Amino acid sequence: MLNKIIESKKDEIKQLVLPEDLKLPHNSFYEALLNPNRDLALIAEVKKASPSKGLIKENFHPVEIALAYEKGGADCLSVLTDEPFFQGKREYLTNVKRSVNLPILRKDFIIDHIQIEEARRIGADAILLIGEALEPSMLKELYDHAIEKKLDVLVEVHDQTILEQVLKMFTPKILGVNNRNLKTFEVNINQLEEMVRIIPNETLLVSESGLYTYEDLQFVKQFGAKAVLIGESLMRKENQTIAIKQLFGEEIHA
Repeated sequence: MLNKIIESKKDEIKQLVLPEDLKLPHNSFYEALLNPNRDLALIAEVKKASPSKGLIKENFHPVEIALAYEKGGADCLSVLTDEPFFQGKREYLTNVKRSVNLPILRKDFIIDHIQIEEARRIGADAILLIGEALEPSMLKELYDHAIEKKLDVLVEVHDQTILEQVLKMFTPKILGVNNRNLKTFEVNINQLEEMVRIIPNETLLVSESGLYTYEDLQFVKQFGAKAVLIGESLMRKENQTIAIKQLFGEEIHA
């Protein structure tokens, strides 16, 4: 599936026309994760569908969801902009950016420099670079370009071998360990436990995917996670503000 997505992305890039630069205000994604509202930072994901789960939210209103996340105390947002596989749109990111005061990660498959310029122009504060989707040298090149454009970068890995290859090239400021295998879509939240010994102390660690309960959060926290990226389990709830509070084990007051 990952290979299929990357091939599709290459075709998309060939036809990509850069949008107008909207010059939207910049918020630091890294600083927000470093100074969270709770003991664990939350990157809440605005996500309509995925290849593994199909349609997640039928009645999908990105801005309403983003506002509910903000009200619930999310520290950052992640907005899907990939259209063929996740039913995202780049307008979703722009509309959300205009409506909330939280840093926004552009969640997409970034494989080319032009996508970094596109992300900046549409209002992203950060981008995702996936270790399994890029050669380590290209990942470093795109990382440096993004930093130059004042975008933070979430470097995501699933596999320890890939992580080792990335760390040979450079030390990312923010590293996401994806508990979902992008090739099989199987989820294993023990990923972090297996990889944490080689993750540099100065790297801000994010646990991604397959996190549904307060116990899950405590589990990844004990292995050094400073933040979690959560989409599906929040998106499936009727009220995202209440869903965040429940996830963090907080009392819900009527």
